[in-house]
Amino acid sequence: MPLPLVACLVAFATTYLLTPLVRRLAVRVGAVTRPAARSVHTTPTPHLGGLAIYASFAVTLLLIGELPRSETVRILACGLLALGLGTLDDFRDLSPRTKLLGQVLVASLLVGLGVRIHFITNPFGDLIYLGSWSYPLSVLWVVAVMNVVNLADGLDGLAAGICAIAAIAALFASARVGLLPEVTILAAALAGSTVGFLPHNFNPAKIFMGDAGAMFLGFTLAAISIHGALKQTTAVALLVPIVALGLPITDTALAIYRRLRAGRSVGQADRGHLHHRLLDLGLTQRQAVLVMWGVTAWLGLSAVLLSEVSGGLGFVLVMSLGLIGLLAFVSAVGAGSLPREQGKNLPE
Repeated sequence: MPLPLVACLVAFATTYLLTPLVRRLAVRVGAVTRPAARSVHTTPTPHLGGLAIYASFAVTLLLIGELPRSETVRILACGLLALGLGTLDDFRDLSPRTKLLGQVLVASLLVGLGVRIHFITNPFGDLIYLGSWSYPLSVLWVVAVMNVVNLADGLDGLAAGICAIAAIAALFASARVGLLPEVTILAAALAGSTVGFLPHNFNPAKIFMGDAGAMFLGFTLAAISIHGALKQTTAVALLVPIVALGLPITDTALAIYRRLRAGRSVGQADRGHLHHRLLDLGLTQRQAVLVMWGVTAWLGLSAVLLSEVSGGLGFVLVMSLGLIGLLAFVSAVGAGSLPREQGKNLPE
């Protein structure tokens, strides 16, 4: 049996079995999210699911012998810090500024340890060396993906499913283009860990992954993509997560545009997110999540196809294919306009 498949299955089983134990722990320590006046969920729900995802990811890498690799250890150690930052936010409700500072520190540590983007190739074949820009751009990339995933965590199973699809896309793409073997293993372990969590997180959710899980998943997706580009002259390692996460990236960009246009704080919540729009159209939580998973799967397929094409024309065609589907969906739900109903207590 191929090692990536073993890693995926081990991670899936470990997360699936470990999550109920983490749920009991969360209830015991009072790590429970209670519905706010305008929250989507209606019952108190434990929120330490990110611990199960991280633990299974780490255990899988240990069991299959990946931990001795220095880059893997660095990613896992910094991922633990991202998990800790998210856990602190779950308990203390950190201010946006404090949270951003923590994310920058975690990303800077990873980059300082050598896991950064040194160079990439553009789709037309030219090699681009980043030089001193390697440091800030790598930090920006990690922080951006952490926040994109965090903002996508608005419905039961939404963020976990999107990250699972992105990890699966990264797994297939890395296997196809021959990236470093450990990149494929990391993607497989992350995919299995996330999919194993979904049976407990899909509506009605028995447990949330919380900011701890969202920050860890976002951090790890970003770190895996950087590691994939570390010693390979290819843009695929970076483009795959960008394309696969196209839906939450677009949702975040539209939210910023909406709020700035209305003269509101960028951090103030509203009912303009894509999942809110789907609910307003009459879809149930499950239906809304499945629709968004479907769009993400379309983008994930486009991301994998990027690893199959060569030349600038092929790149343009595949990217156009993905963008057409994404823009059609966004246009259909009308996510660019400011919603009538506003408030600060809405889930992001």
